[in-house]
Amino acid sequence: MIYLDYNATTPLCEPAREAMMPYLDRHFGNPSSVHAAGREARAAIDDARDKLAASLRIKPNEIIFTSGGTESCNLAVFGLARSRSTGGLPAVASAKAGHIISAKTEHHAVLNAVEHLEKHERFEVTWLNVSRDGIVDLDHLAKSIRPETRLVSIMAANNETGVIQPIREISRICRERGVLLHSDMVQAFGKIDIDLSLVDAASSAAHKFYGPKGVGFLFLRSGLSIQPIMFGGAHENERRPGTENVAAIAAMAAAAEWTSRDRDGEQERERQLRDALWTRISETIPNAKQNGANAPRLANTLNVSLLGLDSEMLLIALDLEGVCASSGSACMVGSVVASHVLLAMGLPVERARSAVRFSLGKWTTADEIKAAGDAVRKIVDRLETRKSAYAVA
Repeated sequence: MIYLDYNATTPLCEPAREAMMPYLDRHFGNPSSVHAAGREARAAIDDARDKLAASLRIKPNEIIFTSGGTESCNLAVFGLARSRSTGGLPAVASAKAGHIISAKTEHHAVLNAVEHLEKHERFEVTWLNVSRDGIVDLDHLAKSIRPETRLVSIMAANNETGVIQPIREISRICRERGVLLHSDMVQAFGKIDIDLSLVDAASSAAHKFYGPKGVGFLFLRSGLSIQPIMFGGAHENERRPGTENVAAIAAMAAAAEWTSRDRDGEQERERQLRDALWTRISETIPNAKQNGANAPRLANTLNVSLLGLDSEMLLIALDLEGVCASSGSACMVGSVVASHVLLAMGLPVERARSAVRFSLGKWTTADEIKAAGDAVRKIVDRLETRKSAYAVA
């Protein structure tokens, strides 16, 4: 198997596995218990929080442990928007609760949360346009901010195209106007340098950087209040109730440390492999198009449209050849829906529906890239031959 879907999830690294095991076995105490077993579990969480804070150059109390990226994004969007509005719902039925700004290319963890606030809680929303390469329109952002704007949410790096947004410039615009900025940094963590001083909140998920699934965190700048989106105990300083996943939290901190070692060198290696894959595809398939190619991108991500071919069919064929890749499309009731990210970039529907994403990682090799490129060429030749056989003379 050639695994080229690291943006979907990553294998568990050995340091993360080793960090988990004691808390899956003998150290099983509840971290809220006051006895020795509980204090032992609590110490593991505190240690993980300290390690993450040190690596991110933030305060330990600015970390809220969650179940992953989706919960972290939901907590940021709902929690910050509601805490800044007048008691959640407006006093006057016809009044708006506030204004939120986000981009059309966001992950659905943000898109659907913002849409819920718009449809059900009387928030107004401005959806920012992006360029043909997926970069947020900064002029549109600046002109869209109003006195009643509660929150701006812009992702750091796109999960489908790898396009990196100009967070520093976005931060400057928001700071000058006194508006809170949240960033979905799920794909960015461990791949690019992250400066959390530029944002007020940021979301992350461990399984994107060689940690376990089902755990993540939200960075929340010290001094900011946030309304919880779940209710129960007083865990995580009353910001996220529920008994903490001790083993996964310990593993996440270990994975973060492991990923940070020689990060720049690893990213350069992955960039070279990604470009080699594109060269191999483009030299043999003339109608192949790179999406987001002219923007800053994550070194590991290649989004390619193979014009005239359906991405679902391509992915099935790749799977049969032993290559794991992905697409921005979603299968809904048997029909393929084109990627909302690529459509927002202004690409034709046909190009969006023929897109395939290859995402590389720590264990990707040059031999695998060569084999994957050969597999793409073989599949395209086979599909085109089949199309020609059924063509009307």
